[in-house]
Amino acid sequence: MNIGEAAARSGVSAKMIRHYEAIGLLAAARGANGYRVYAARDVAVLRFIRHARDLGFPLEDVRRLLALWQDHGRASAEVKRLALAHVVALESKAESLQRMAASLRHLAAHCQGDQRPDCPILDDLARKE
Repeated sequence: MNIGEAAARSGVSAKMIRHYEAIGLLAAARGANGYRVYAARDVAVLRFIRHARDLGFPLEDVRRLLALWQDHGRASAEVKRLALAHVVALESKAESLQRMAASLRHLAAHCQGDQRPDCPILDDLARKE
Protein backbone atom coordinates (compact mmCIF):
# COMPACT_ATOMS: atom_id res chain seq x y z
CA MET A 1 0.00 0.00 0.00
CA ASN A 2 1.11 3.60 -0.47
CA ILE A 3 1.70 6.17 2.27
CA GLY A 4 -1.83 7.55 2.03
CA GLU A 5 -3.35 4.12 2.59
CA ALA A 6 -0.94 3.40 5.45
CA ALA A 7 -1.87 6.73 7.02
CA ALA A 8 -5.59 6.01 6.73
CA ARG A 9 -5.25 2.50 8.18
CA SER A 10 -2.93 3.50 11.03
CA GLY A 11 -4.34 6.87 12.02
CA VAL A 12 -0.89 8.43 11.61
CA SER A 13 -0.51 11.31 9.15
CA ALA A 14 1.70 10.88 6.11
CA LYS A 15 3.93 13.67 7.43
CA MET A 16 4.44 11.81 10.73
CA ILE A 17 5.07 8.54 8.89
CA ARG A 18 7.88 10.26 6.99
CA HIS A 19 9.20 11.68 10.26
CA TYR A 20 9.16 8.26 11.94
CA GLU A 21 11.07 6.89 8.97
CA ALA A 22 13.59 9.74 9.12
CA ILE A 23 14.34 9.05 12.79
CA GLY A 24 14.53 5.29 12.29
CA LEU A 25 11.34 4.10 13.99
CA LEU A 26 10.00 2.65 10.75
CA ALA A 27 11.74 1.34 7.64
CA ALA A 28 9.40 1.06 4.68
CA ALA A 29 10.37 -0.84 1.60
CA ARG A 30 10.76 0.99 -1.70
CA GLY A 31 9.16 -0.13 -4.92
CA ALA A 32 10.96 -0.20 -8.26
CA ASN A 33 9.63 3.30 -8.87
CA GLY A 34 11.26 4.55 -5.65
CA TYR A 35 7.98 5.10 -3.83
CA ARG A 36 7.49 3.81 -0.32
CA VAL A 37 5.54 0.57 -0.06
CA TYR A 38 3.90 -0.35 3.23
CA ALA A 39 2.83 -3.78 4.39
CA ALA A 40 0.32 -4.76 7.08
CA ARG A 41 3.23 -5.14 9.51
CA ASP A 42 4.22 -1.49 8.91
CA VAL A 43 0.67 -0.41 9.72
CA ALA A 44 0.83 -2.43 12.95
CA VAL A 45 4.08 -0.68 13.86
CA LEU A 46 2.52 2.71 13.11
CA ARG A 47 -0.48 1.89 15.29
CA PHE A 48 1.86 0.83 18.09
CA ILE A 49 3.79 4.09 17.79
CA ARG A 50 0.58 6.15 17.69
CA HIS A 51 -0.80 4.46 20.79
CA ALA A 52 2.48 4.88 22.69
CA ARG A 53 2.57 8.57 21.70
CA ASP A 54 -1.10 8.95 22.73
CA LEU A 55 -0.01 7.73 26.16
CA GLY A 56 2.63 10.46 26.18
CA PHE A 57 5.75 8.32 25.86
CA PRO A 58 8.72 10.31 24.56
CA LEU A 59 10.17 9.12 21.26
CA GLU A 60 13.19 7.51 22.86
CA ASP A 61 10.92 5.41 25.08
CA VAL A 62 8.77 4.58 22.05
CA ARG A 63 11.94 3.34 20.35
CA ARG A 64 12.72 1.10 23.35
CA LEU A 65 9.14 -0.16 23.63
CA LEU A 66 9.04 -0.90 19.92
CA ALA A 67 12.26 -2.90 20.17
CA LEU A 68 10.88 -4.81 23.14
CA TRP A 69 7.59 -5.47 21.32
CA GLN A 70 9.48 -6.87 18.36
CA ASP A 71 11.74 -9.01 20.58
CA HIS A 72 9.69 -12.07 21.45
CA GLY A 73 12.40 -13.18 23.90
CA ARG A 74 12.03 -9.97 25.91
CA ALA A 75 11.62 -9.78 29.65
CA SER A 76 8.38 -8.06 30.61
CA ALA A 77 10.24 -6.53 33.58
CA GLU A 78 11.89 -4.02 31.24
CA VAL A 79 8.54 -3.05 29.72
CA LYS A 80 7.06 -2.60 33.20
CA ARG A 81 10.06 -0.52 34.30
CA LEU A 82 9.62 1.83 31.32
CA ALA A 83 5.87 2.12 31.92
CA LEU A 84 6.24 2.87 35.63
CA ALA A 85 8.99 5.42 35.00
CA HIS A 86 6.63 7.12 32.58
CA VAL A 87 3.87 7.11 35.20
CA VAL A 88 6.21 8.93 37.59
CA ALA A 89 7.04 11.50 34.90
CA LEU A 90 3.34 11.99 34.08
CA GLU A 91 2.43 12.43 37.73
CA SER A 92 5.21 14.98 38.17
CA LYS A 93 4.01 16.87 35.12
CA ALA A 94 0.42 16.75 36.37
CA GLU A 95 1.52 18.22 39.72
CA SER A 96 3.40 20.96 37.91
CA LEU A 97 0.35 21.74 35.76
CA GLN A 98 -1.83 21.88 38.88
CA ARG A 99 0.58 24.38 40.46
CA MET A 100 0.49 26.51 37.30
CA ALA A 101 -3.31 26.41 37.21
CA ALA A 102 -3.51 27.39 40.89
CA SER A 103 -1.13 30.29 40.33
CA LEU A 104 -3.12 31.57 37.35
CA ARG A 105 -6.38 31.07 39.20
CA HIS A 106 -5.01 33.17 42.07
CA LEU A 107 -3.83 35.91 39.73
CA ALA A 108 -7.14 35.96 37.85
CA ALA A 109 -9.04 36.21 41.13
CA HIS A 110 -7.09 39.38 41.94
CA CYS A 111 -7.58 40.95 38.53
CA GLN A 112 -10.54 43.32 38.35
CA GLY A 113 -11.16 42.46 34.72
CA ASP A 114 -12.58 45.89 34.04
CA GLN A 115 -11.61 48.87 31.88
CA ARG A 116 -8.73 49.92 34.12
CA PRO A 117 -5.18 49.16 32.96
CA ASP A 118 -4.06 47.68 36.31
CA CYS A 119 -3.58 43.94 35.92
CA PRO A 120 -1.85 41.67 38.46
CA ILE A 121 -1.56 38.95 35.82
CA LEU A 122 0.62 41.14 33.60
CA ASP A 123 2.47 42.50 36.62
CA ASP A 124 3.34 38.95 37.69
CA LEU A 125 4.49 37.98 34.18
CA ALA A 126 6.74 41.05 34.07
CA ARG A 127 8.14 40.42 37.55
CA LYS A 128 11.91 40.23 37.68
CA GLU A 129 13.40 37.59 39.92
